[in-house]
Amino acid sequence: MAISNKELEFNFNEDRMRLRIRNLQQELEKIYLGGGKKRIEKLHESGKLTARERIDLLLDPNTDRVEIGAIAGHGMYKEHGGCPGAGVVVVIGYVSGRQCIIVANDATVKAGAWFPITGKKNLRAQEIAMENRLPIIYLVDSAGVYLPLQDEIFPDKEHFGRIFRNNAIMSSEGIVQIAAVMGSCVAGGAYLPIMSDESLIVNKTGTIFLAGSYLVKAAIGESIDNETLGGATTQTEVSGVCDYNVESDQECLATIRDLMSRIGQTAHAGYDRIASEEPLEPAQKLYGLMPDERSKPYNTREILKSLVDGSTFTEYKAGYGKTILCAYARVDGWSVGIVANNREIVKSAKGEMQMGGVIYSDSADKAARFIMNCNQKAIPLVFLQDVTGFMVGSKSEHGGIIKDGAKLVNAMANSVVPKFTVVMGNSYGAGNYAMCGKAYDPRLIVAWPTAEIAVMSGAAAAKTLLQIEVAGLKTKGEEITEEREKELFNRIKSRYDEQISPYYAASRLWVDAIIDPIETRKVISMGISMANHSKPTKRYNVGAIQT
Repeated sequence: MAISNKELEFNFNEDRMRLRIRNLQQELEKIYLGGGKKRIEKLHESGKLTARERIDLLLDPNTDRVEIGAIAGHGMYKEHGGCPGAGVVVVIGYVSGRQCIIVANDATVKAGAWFPITGKKNLRAQEIAMENRLPIIYLVDSAGVYLPLQDEIFPDKEHFGRIFRNNAIMSSEGIVQIAAVMGSCVAGGAYLPIMSDESLIVNKTGTIFLAGSYLVKAAIGESIDNETLGGATTQTEVSGVCDYNVESDQECLATIRDLMSRIGQTAHAGYDRIASEEPLEPAQKLYGLMPDERSKPYNTREILKSLVDGSTFTEYKAGYGKTILCAYARVDGWSVGIVANNREIVKSAKGEMQMGGVIYSDSADKAARFIMNCNQKAIPLVFLQDVTGFMVGSKSEHGGIIKDGAKLVNAMANSVVPKFTVVMGNSYGAGNYAMCGKAYDPRLIVAWPTAEIAVMSGAAAAKTLLQIEVAGLKTKGEEITEEREKELFNRIKSRYDEQISPYYAASRLWVDAIIDPIETRKVISMGISMANHSKPTKRYNVGAIQT
């Protein structure tokens, strides 16, 4: 029996997606080694566990977890030897049955020193804790600020000092913070564990002080060793700075689990959840449904069938504004409102052909109204991005595309229910904004390996930049041959393609993670579970947006 073109394309897409996922796994395997095997061995010889080993012992066995920013720092700071994982591991998971977020310094990466991206990742972890009222656990093992880059991490609003400001804010709001000094904790960094609610320190390996022995000697001439200056005995029995003196990493983590088990339950936001049901369409089908070539159309409804409970959803205004799909569904039992870019080429009610992935006036209007409805019903929103932008041209401009686009952005930006964004494919220009890009405060934003995030596609950008460069060269009297023009185009596109890669975005924390598509349900479910800890603090203002 002959294989159809559709089956051939499905198989090709599946193979390409599996290759992308394998490449992702290989990159993550390197990142998980932190500073390398030799440094891990050295850490073990000193009686310490790695950051990831500590987190594994702390989390409840066989429970879901989501890692935030694993690829942060990827390809950055090459002149400084790199900073895999930004030198810190951040995981959302469960400790003694309580969902929380864990921040663990990786001492194998420059002794846990803070690079600029380290600060950004720590602040992202605190942002998640504050938005969702999640308990936060700090496993501290850091040499402090990485001095060669101190000007990029020390004085600005979103720099190192913001960490301590957030400590104080969370404390005032009753968000539980537990810190363990499991290695070095020096200078300004010493404030973090002590501004937490409770602190632990590991005997003989943990030290905490504003200045180490060498600096004390240089500053005031006093000779003293680090253990006497700020070790566990000193800081629990003499100064009273820390609350618990523990003998090992293992005892420290067990004590944290005990402390977490005693936390009282808080009021929930009340997002609706029933018994979970697996999709009828297998999640692995996503591999073949998603075209490897970003310009190809596909059936977005088929994507939804592999993501939502029972593969069923109730579509809102199905016959109107067809380039955006809006639907009520459930993900792992949670009620959600889905706003997804429809990648099919469709015909509007007026008989006009509309390109898939493009936002037209009618689809913007529909999505805005759907977002309002979800806010009225307290239903969390899930945005599935594969968008090339808003429709351009005289017809769209005369029809008020800017007005309708502004209505969508307004409705989305003012949403008070939690928002979650999955960048499946393209995420270009203003489409990124309208579909809840990072600038619009999604509680979590993740990307599939097929994602591309930029002002425009690589080919479109290269053509635009090529025209500018060619014009500039011609004004200088240079003759541009067809071969020379092709060479310029390829050079420009190659540089731009690197910047639209999901790895480029994840390294800079424009997205929280690159995930295997089959993990999408887990990420959304854990995201809503954490958001359910926090009630909206304001009411959605519908009237201001409907005008």
